[in-house]
Amino acid sequence: MSRKVPMKFSSLTAPLQLSIRAAVAAALATAIAQILRLPFPLYAMIAAVIVTDLSPSQTRKLGLQRLAGTVLGAIVGATLSPLLQHASWAIGLSILVAMLLSHLLRLQNAAKMTGYVCAIVLLNYSDHPWFYALHRLIETVVGIGVAMLVSLVPS
Repeated sequence: MSRKVPMKFSSLTAPLQLSIRAAVAAALATAIAQILRLPFPLYAMIAAVIVTDLSPSQTRKLGLQRLAGTVLGAIVGATLSPLLQHASWAIGLSILVAMLLSHLLRLQNAAKMTGYVCAIVLLNYSDHPWFYALHRLIETVVGIGVAMLVSLVPS
């Protein structure tokens, strides 16, 4: 007979705070993106969740780096889009290039965001990659900005 040990509330405090911050940031980012009539509010929501950290100072610190990574990813994706096929190997190659550039530019904490944004720009199959990249950049900036603002609310 196994006996369940009840979790202490204090062990749930940090996960609860992080979950609430991410949920509030995601909801606000989605609402703002919808109000602004951005084409894909989903990307604002994803960015808000990805950037949110339990530590408000870490959210703000990483948020600034990830903003830079978002810009870099949009540029790399739009640049590579007309040069590469929209095949799996091309997506992988574009992520490799974008993430390596992040590290070379000392944006290690932004490498994943850079690769992610680059890939979604490349995956779009758009005839206008720069226009598409601009929209992904705006939506992602909304998400990161909201997450950074939510981080200012005390725990």
